[in-house]
Amino acid sequence: MTSDSTSLPRTYSISELARMFEVTPRTIRFYEQEGLLEPQRRGQMRIYLDKDRVRLKLTLRGKRLGFSLAEIREVIELYDALPDGNARQLQRLLELLAEKRANLQRQEEDIRLMRKELDDVEGRCREALEALPENSED
Repeated sequence: MTSDSTSLPRTYSISELARMFEVTPRTIRFYEQEGLLEPQRRGQMRIYLDKDRVRLKLTLRGKRLGFSLAEIREVIELYDALPDGNARQLQRLLELLAEKRANLQRQEEDIRLMRKELDDVEGRCREALEALPENSED
């Protein structure tokens, strides 16, 4: 739904948002159930404002970055609830990013160690295979 040239806010249907962000309407309804989106209702029809579009964009971006829905909700609520929400939101986001970075560094180290262990096991298997008599392959 588009507004005319008056001061009415831009609104979106669930299908418009779904197309815009390449997600299913079911995904949008799920985020609504989780409290991340708050559309207005006109009977059974959901009417999304630009605020909901921005929240959906932030939610999808947060999910791609590995944030939990609780973390995304926290950042959005900080922004919405507090007069200085922007500064607090950014500070909390920096904290969450530092946590994610630390987790990724731990995962990278775990992957590096796992690769080394796999290489060691592979080498021992190849040595053991070469030491077997030729006729044991039959």
